[in-house]
Amino acid sequence: MTLANTVRQKLSETPAADSRHEFTVAGEAGDWSLYLTAERRDSWTTVVWEMSLRRAAAGGDVAAWAQRIAQETSGLLECLRVIEVDGPHNQALVRSDPPTERAGKIFYYEVVLQGTSSALARRFEGTHDSGTRAQVPFVLTNEVLAKWVGDLAA
Repeated sequence: MTLANTVRQKLSETPAADSRHEFTVAGEAGDWSLYLTAERRDSWTTVVWEMSLRRAAAGGDVAAWAQRIAQETSGLLECLRVIEVDGPHNQALVRSDPPTERAGKIFYYEVVLQGTSSALARRFEGTHDSGTRAQVPFVLTNEVLAKWVGDLAA
């Protein structure tokens, strides 16, 4: 079973929670693991604070992984684009492009890749005027959440 299918199954089997909690799923093959901090969750949706995917074995090119994530991720509010690849540090940054603008604020997803063994996904709110940003929770249907996990781990 793929990690996305395992996440989908675990979300449906695990009781809903009305407060912040950790939700962890290990893939069957032991390759990728999902670490999710949720503000709350019900049988249809998850309010995500942050989501991390990690695996022990790392191989491949972080730039290629970032590009694949940007091209293949769908179902989010915005499309994703590779913003930066730092070859010497083996890191990449993928963000919404364009971000959502609403009431003078901008909202965007951000995925930070550490090599090919770690991805951290969060959402931020900021303004063009102040140049500051703050992390905010974001709502995904459980189906979209499982799909995004699959896209990140592909």
